[in-house]
Amino acid sequence: MYQFKAKFNETRWSIEKELELVELWEKEELFDFVYDPQKPILIVDTPPPYISGKPHVGQVAHYVQIDMISRAYRMLGYNVLVPFYGDRNGLPVEIFVERTYRVNPHEIAKSVEGREKFLELCKKHLDEVEKEFIKIWRRLGCSFIYWKEGTDSEEYRRITQETFIDMWNKGLIYEAERPVIWCPRCKTTLAEAEIEYKEEESDLYYIRFPLVEGYVVIATTRPELLGACLILAYNPSDERYKHLQGKKARVPLYNYEVDIIEHKSVDPNFGTGIMMICSYGDQSDVRIIRDLGLKPRILIDEDGRFNQEAGIIAGLRIQEARKRIAEELQRQGYLVKIERIRRNVPTCWRCGTPVEFIHHREYFLKQLEFKDKLKEIALRIRFLPEEHRKRLLDWIDSIAMDWPISKNRYYATEIPTWKCSKCGSVLIPSKGRYYRPWKDPPPWDRCPVCGAPKDYLVGETKVFDTWFDSSISILYASGKTKYPYIHDLYLKGAVEALRPQGYDIIRTWLYYTLLRIYLLYEKPAFTVVRITGMGLDEKGEAMHKSKGNVIYPEPYIDKYGADAFRFWSAVAAKLGSDYRFSEQLLRTGLLFITKLLNIARFVSMFPVIDSVETLYPLDKALLSKLNEVIDIVINSYRNMDVYEATQTLYHFTWDIFADHYIEMVKQRAYNFNNIYSIEEQKSAWYTLHTTLKYILQMLAPITPFVTDYIWRKLYSKDTSIHRECMPRKIDNIDKEMSRHLDIIITINSSIWRYKKSQNLKLSDKIRATLYIPEYLSPYAKDLEIFHGVTSVVIGMPKSGNYIELTKNVYLELE
Repeated sequence: MYQFKAKFNETRWSIEKELELVELWEKEELFDFVYDPQKPILIVDTPPPYISGKPHVGQVAHYVQIDMISRAYRMLGYNVLVPFYGDRNGLPVEIFVERTYRVNPHEIAKSVEGREKFLELCKKHLDEVEKEFIKIWRRLGCSFIYWKEGTDSEEYRRITQETFIDMWNKGLIYEAERPVIWCPRCKTTLAEAEIEYKEEESDLYYIRFPLVEGYVVIATTRPELLGACLILAYNPSDERYKHLQGKKARVPLYNYEVDIIEHKSVDPNFGTGIMMICSYGDQSDVRIIRDLGLKPRILIDEDGRFNQEAGIIAGLRIQEARKRIAEELQRQGYLVKIERIRRNVPTCWRCGTPVEFIHHREYFLKQLEFKDKLKEIALRIRFLPEEHRKRLLDWIDSIAMDWPISKNRYYATEIPTWKCSKCGSVLIPSKGRYYRPWKDPPPWDRCPVCGAPKDYLVGETKVFDTWFDSSISILYASGKTKYPYIHDLYLKGAVEALRPQGYDIIRTWLYYTLLRIYLLYEKPAFTVVRITGMGLDEKGEAMHKSKGNVIYPEPYIDKYGADAFRFWSAVAAKLGSDYRFSEQLLRTGLLFITKLLNIARFVSMFPVIDSVETLYPLDKALLSKLNEVIDIVINSYRNMDVYEATQTLYHFTWDIFADHYIEMVKQRAYNFNNIYSIEEQKSAWYTLHTTLKYILQMLAPITPFVTDYIWRKLYSKDTSIHRECMPRKIDNIDKEMSRHLDIIITINSSIWRYKKSQNLKLSDKIRATLYIPEYLSPYAKDLEIFHGVTSVVIGMPKSGNYIELTKNVYLELE
């Protein structure tokens, strides 16, 4: 007789096995990128994370989901190129260094030596923090290819500079003095997408503007900008002010006249319905002044102070100036009243300082003239889920100015230009190397325009906006320098390119990438955009250090394991929705892993059967249900949805396979009393192993550790499950038999409920006859033995002493 012995003894999952598998995968070089020209290619433009601090559970869950998709697509037969590297540019690291070392970067960077020292401090911090990121990804089993050359590498920065040179030569980039959004604290230009709005209480000032006859009252939250007022405007539909069209008003305190006009952008319901247009209170002012061709009156400087043109408030900062103007308006009788209101204040997304709109000379990338083209591009990309496409389209519609791509900062890619101080020409070098104009000598012996000596050529000290760097990540990820053959296929549109990201950076990372790739290559940057929601704490609030509600992953990974953490990441929310952290779901994940381990331990007692001549009816019913699961899971993975795949596998594995099929098949699998034939017994063995194999393969992207551990124990000691393919559906299985299994499960549950109501054990026999319809007759023997009923009969009960279990299924009590 066959000796039934499990191939492993563990009944509880050990987190130590995860650590062992991490080491084994690295030793096996399991996830190194090896190109197979027979397979399609998926490039995953993995979000390079800001390496500015430890990631919280929400951020980590986002990257874990990307790993799940990457693993699934490998098993679907793709070459998957999924690099991981750090976003090591931008303001966050600079602000950290400023505060930590108490240095002023604008002062220290005035010399080459000082700038180098500041950059070295930034790099040192980034190197330390990046180690933490890599440690977490590795511990969670992420199969990214780690590229040590992040966005601050010469390799990446050279690519950024090359795209600038190409776009400049195409006439897409220009230098000009224009109105820009300015952070007085960071002392740099901001792009529209770098603005965050904070709701706060503000004062609304009602101010009397004198007319030739009488006066008109306007309401404003920015009385300090009176001296920058250019016109007054009301909405054309507002009958209250029609009599003022073409007339003039005098600006209080500054005593000059401005025209009163109609303009459709004015909100008739705000304040008095008539407003002053000044340079500049907000983006609406910028648009109106540009549209009307008005000459601005610039009163605010780079430090956020008023200049000499501001008169009585010259030299004051914004808040001080507002108070001083209000006092003077009150003293001279122009201030009618002040109301408290709530309004959205535009602030710098990095330091939270309210921004100003000033004139500044910057480099700009054209975007306004391409808005319609970009919307066409957006419609050619597959969005998952679809509803997030509208966020992108709405953002494109809202853009009001060309993109200022230069900043007065330091730790970022340098703008590769020199200027001739004699003729004023902007000089652009040739491509092929990384330039640092603030330090490197000019690559010309003399000015190529006017012939001035080399000493007249002055290197640019500004750097690119961080999004100008980040927006070429797909060029880097597609292997421009590491895998040029893959990169060429990407440019030809011969690969699938995935952008996985949160909805919070649709207007930045996604939009700017689409803009840049379209302007460079006139093609969509991606075939698919996968949008996730925001990671929230257990109360459903966004995690911020200032709130004290940031949750870090390490303690929970140590307690529950990486697979349990990954399980939570997969089932916390549907794709595109915000997801809450839940320790309860971590516990559920660990229980599920334990259940899977014990299922496998049970199945391992039986021989692995690769095929059978005849399948037993109950086995066919289970395999029919398994085919349905394969369809759902693989379709879910193809749609890059791990939520539905995980939920489906959880329910099938626990609620159907374990709770019903395994319980019913045990007697036939052991067959101690020879009640079943050897063919029927082997059919049970085949079905148990086939189902477990397929479950493991489908779960492998979600819970890679426990699935690989079981696979190596039962099916392939020397080959990882992660080198396997997704399962194919089993041939010659009637779809209808899946419905049979659903009815059997309902019968089981009903009889179990009856036994419980009678204080009987589930294994106890009962004196009753089970009546079933004809189509369930192949399962009569299983139901009789499993439930211990007196008999199973085809038809209807004759007495009235019965319980209806489900349609046409009855339990007649003796």
